[in-house]
Amino acid sequence: MRKNSVKNTRINGEVQRALAEIIRSGLKDPRISPLTSVVSVEVAPDLKTCKAWISVYGDEKAQKDTISGLKNAEGYIRRELASRVNLRNTPEITFIMDQSIEYGVNMSRRIDEVIAQDDVNAKDRVEDADGEEPEEDLEL
Repeated sequence: MRKNSVKNTRINGEVQRALAEIIRSGLKDPRISPLTSVVSVEVAPDLKTCKAWISVYGDEKAQKDTISGLKNAEGYIRRELASRVNLRNTPEITFIMDQSIEYGVNMSRRIDEVIAQDDVNAKDRVEDADGEEPEEDLEL
């Protein structure tokens, strides 16, 4: 099975959905933030290993606590994953912190700030243009 085959893509999607459900409803560890999402999953073609990109909305302490909580619960997560997704091998999961959602939120906020500032500057330019007296045309 190749890395980007249809079968591998389908397995990645199933494992991602199962991991998201396990993290959302199955884990009772207080270190794991309720604002945790599974952004992407990449299962190796031999089904032995799996990389799971996790995004946590919050400060850096919440992110580190969530990753450590997930690493401690890896055995439970693998057992639940084995019962929910029927695979020949249950992969060993490596959790990786993904900053893309937080980055997107920050970029969206910055874009909104620039647009608001641009609107203020445009309004000031219109007011300045209205305040000037128009030059009179001299008729000859």
